[in-house]
Amino acid sequence: MRYFLCCIILVLCAAQLYAQQPTGVKAEDTPNDSGGSITVVWNRAELPDGTMYKIAVSESETGPFHPAASIDPSGNLQSSDPGTFGHGTETSQMHFAKIAEYDDPVDPSKKIAIENGKTYYVQVIAQLPYDEVFPSAIASTEAYENFFNTLKTNNFVLGTIFSLIILGGIFLAQKRELFIRRIAGLEALDEALGRATEMGKPVLFIHGLHPMGSVSTIAAINVLARVAQRTAEFNTELRVANQDPVVMAVSQEVVKESYLNAGRPDAYSENSVFMVATEQFSYAAALDGMMVRDRPATNIMMGYFYAESLLLAETGASTGAIQIAGTDSYTQLPFFITTCDYTLMGEELYAASAYLSREPKLLGSLKGQDIGKAVLLIVMILGTILTTILGNQTLTHIFTAY
Repeated sequence: MRYFLCCIILVLCAAQLYAQQPTGVKAEDTPNDSGGSITVVWNRAELPDGTMYKIAVSESETGPFHPAASIDPSGNLQSSDPGTFGHGTETSQMHFAKIAEYDDPVDPSKKIAIENGKTYYVQVIAQLPYDEVFPSAIASTEAYENFFNTLKTNNFVLGTIFSLIILGGIFLAQKRELFIRRIAGLEALDEALGRATEMGKPVLFIHGLHPMGSVSTIAAINVLARVAQRTAEFNTELRVANQDPVVMAVSQEVVKESYLNAGRPDAYSENSVFMVATEQFSYAAALDGMMVRDRPATNIMMGYFYAESLLLAETGASTGAIQIAGTDSYTQLPFFITTCDYTLMGEELYAASAYLSREPKLLGSLKGQDIGKAVLLIVMILGTILTTILGNQTLTHIFTAY
């Protein structure tokens, strides 16, 4: 009987030990990185409050093991990193830790980095509140560089699909004329320039405040090329005001080339493209003064604007000039809409170069982007329906950027 009771006690003790001991411990190279890191995973368990998991690393299976990380049992679940471990229900029952270094045995204040191609042995230790420790089985692995980051697979696939759509749009544009809806501000461009020609007054082109690297500034330069070519043909004075010296240099070359293409290189003057001021409100004040003194017949404002937009547009409106504005700054659009005759809103500014030139490559790119946006809208609607009604988040996961 005594022997039987001893066996029961030993079994119970072993069961308690097994319950506290981390199980399912696996070590592997950390995926989707450039090496220098290993990942340890183990099963989630119910542990007393105050318990901590200690990760120890050794270069030998027999030790000694050196501290590498401390993990709270309530955190570091695989479900918190779905990009690496997926979206399965089992991820909420597994812990993980990414180890890139461990304590130097000689000087614990220093760290030793994990090296690629070297075998490391890892142990997970459950440390209870009263300093009881329950070590796991030992797992081994090597760190190495990964050739491909699988987290970006969806980006690669979607990028390839949309690139093919744009290429298809360019191919169609080369074969036949593609329809683009009418943009009133661009249709009125020749009319506004013609009015300036009839009145014998200058055309004032105003750049926004963003540098040359901005998409809105590049789009504005494309519009300037068209404006300069038409003013050269009409023999109308063109003035281009700049706030950035790099934008001014590019504008000078664009205007010069446009005059050359129009067959009027002699009509180009370097003084027509000039620097006004580098500060926001100095720029606005100087241009307001020019509008009042010279009273241009047409004011064209293209680019990214800030608070100076209303100052410029109101002054231009008070002089009776035809005003065409274009910006992708949604905070300034209301001011342009209320004070200008025509306003290019948001992406209409980007489409201006394709709309004016009718170049097949630009038209095809524009059409391809529109098709891509339509596809995204359809996917958003389907994803919303699947998620809210059926509880299926497959589309959400596909379009998640990690």
